[in-house]
Amino acid sequence: MKTIVGGMVAAAGLMIGSVMAVEMPPLAHKFSCTACHDIDKKKVGPPWRAVAQRYTGSGITTYTYEGKTYPLIEGLVMKVSHGGSGNWGTMPMPANDPTGANKAEITELVKFEQSLAKTK
Repeated sequence: MKTIVGGMVAAAGLMIGSVMAVEMPPLAHKFSCTACHDIDKKKVGPPWRAVAQRYTGSGITTYTYEGKTYPLIEGLVMKVSHGGSGNWGTMPMPANDPTGANKAEITELVKFEQSLAKTK
Protein backbone atom coordinates (compact mmCIF):
# COMPACT_ATOMS: atom_id res chain seq x y z
CA MET A 1 0.00 0.00 0.00
CA LYS A 2 2.81 2.40 0.90
CA THR A 3 4.45 1.77 -2.50
CA ILE A 4 1.21 2.47 -4.38
CA VAL A 5 0.53 5.68 -2.47
CA GLY A 6 4.15 6.79 -2.86
CA GLY A 7 3.97 6.13 -6.61
CA MET A 8 0.75 8.13 -6.90
CA VAL A 9 2.30 11.06 -5.03
CA ALA A 10 5.39 10.92 -7.26
CA ALA A 11 3.22 10.83 -10.39
CA ALA A 12 1.17 13.78 -9.13
CA GLY A 13 4.39 15.70 -8.51
CA LEU A 14 5.45 15.15 -12.11
CA MET A 15 2.10 16.40 -13.33
CA ILE A 16 2.23 19.46 -11.09
CA GLY A 17 5.84 20.21 -12.04
CA SER A 18 5.26 19.90 -15.78
CA VAL A 19 4.50 22.95 -17.89
CA MET A 20 0.88 23.27 -18.88
CA ALA A 21 0.07 24.25 -22.44
CA VAL A 22 -1.01 27.88 -22.81
CA GLU A 23 -4.40 28.32 -24.39
CA MET A 24 -5.80 31.27 -26.28
CA PRO A 25 -7.92 33.41 -23.96
CA PRO A 26 -11.68 33.79 -24.56
CA LEU A 27 -11.14 37.30 -25.98
CA ALA A 28 -9.00 35.79 -28.75
CA HIS A 29 -12.00 33.73 -29.78
CA LYS A 30 -14.36 36.70 -29.45
CA PHE A 31 -12.27 38.80 -31.86
CA SER A 32 -11.56 35.80 -34.15
CA CYS A 33 -7.80 36.03 -33.56
CA THR A 34 -7.69 32.24 -33.60
CA ALA A 35 -8.61 32.19 -37.30
CA CYS A 36 -5.12 33.51 -38.11
CA HIS A 37 -3.02 33.03 -34.96
CA ASP A 38 -2.01 30.25 -32.60
CA ILE A 39 0.18 30.40 -29.51
CA ASP A 40 3.09 28.39 -30.93
CA LYS A 41 2.29 27.53 -34.56
CA LYS A 42 2.22 29.70 -37.65
CA LYS A 43 -1.18 29.88 -39.26
CA VAL A 44 -2.00 32.78 -41.58
CA GLY A 45 -0.25 35.13 -39.15
CA PRO A 46 2.73 34.56 -36.87
CA PRO A 47 2.49 32.61 -33.63
CA TRP A 48 1.79 34.89 -30.70
CA ARG A 49 4.85 33.61 -28.83
CA ALA A 50 7.04 34.69 -31.78
CA VAL A 51 5.51 38.18 -31.68
CA ALA A 52 6.15 38.35 -27.94
CA GLN A 53 9.75 37.22 -28.39
CA ARG A 54 10.35 39.77 -31.17
CA TYR A 55 9.23 42.67 -29.03
CA THR A 56 9.13 42.08 -25.26
CA GLY A 57 11.61 39.19 -25.43
CA SER A 58 14.11 41.42 -27.22
CA GLY A 59 13.70 44.31 -24.80
CA ILE A 60 12.03 46.62 -27.33
CA THR A 61 10.00 49.31 -25.58
CA THR A 62 8.42 51.18 -28.52
CA TYR A 63 6.46 50.29 -31.64
CA THR A 64 6.14 52.43 -34.75
CA TYR A 65 2.75 52.32 -36.41
CA GLU A 66 2.11 54.31 -39.59
CA GLY A 67 5.16 56.48 -39.02
CA LYS A 68 4.42 57.39 -35.40
CA THR A 69 6.27 55.84 -32.46
CA TYR A 70 4.27 54.69 -29.43
CA PRO A 71 5.09 52.90 -26.18
CA LEU A 72 5.18 49.19 -27.07
CA ILE A 73 1.78 48.06 -25.78
CA GLU A 74 0.00 51.15 -27.10
CA GLY A 75 1.60 50.73 -30.54
CA LEU A 76 0.71 47.05 -30.73
CA VAL A 77 -2.86 47.91 -29.72
CA MET A 78 -2.95 50.38 -32.63
CA LYS A 79 -1.74 47.65 -35.01
CA VAL A 80 -4.26 45.08 -33.78
CA SER A 81 -7.07 47.63 -33.76
CA HIS A 82 -6.44 49.19 -37.16
CA GLY A 83 -4.64 46.36 -38.97
CA GLY A 84 -1.80 46.62 -41.43
CA SER A 85 1.03 44.64 -43.00
CA GLY A 86 4.75 44.59 -43.42
CA ASN A 87 6.04 43.38 -40.06
CA TRP A 88 5.55 39.65 -40.67
CA GLY A 89 5.32 39.41 -44.45
CA THR A 90 2.89 40.67 -47.02
CA MET A 91 -0.36 39.24 -45.63
CA PRO A 92 -2.21 42.17 -44.04
CA MET A 93 -3.83 41.86 -40.63
CA PRO A 94 -7.42 43.07 -40.83
CA ALA A 95 -8.67 45.79 -38.53
CA ASN A 96 -10.15 44.32 -35.36
CA ASP A 97 -11.40 47.48 -33.65
CA PRO A 98 -11.18 50.43 -36.06
CA THR A 99 -13.48 52.63 -33.95
CA GLY A 100 -11.60 51.97 -30.71
CA ALA A 101 -14.78 50.82 -28.96
CA ASN A 102 -13.00 47.72 -27.60
CA LYS A 103 -9.64 49.29 -26.71
CA ALA A 104 -9.59 47.87 -23.18
CA GLU A 105 -10.19 44.33 -24.45
CA ILE A 106 -7.64 44.68 -27.27
CA THR A 107 -5.13 45.99 -24.71
CA GLU A 108 -5.81 42.95 -22.53
CA LEU A 109 -5.16 40.65 -25.51
CA VAL A 110 -1.92 42.43 -26.42
CA LYS A 111 -0.69 42.22 -22.82
CA PHE A 112 -1.53 38.51 -22.74
CA GLU A 113 0.29 37.95 -26.05
CA GLN A 114 3.36 39.87 -24.85
CA SER A 115 3.38 37.88 -21.59
CA LEU A 116 4.20 34.82 -23.69
CA ALA A 117 7.78 36.10 -24.03
CA LYS A 118 8.29 34.97 -20.45
CA THR A 119 6.93 31.43 -20.91
CA LYS A 120 8.22 28.45 -22.80
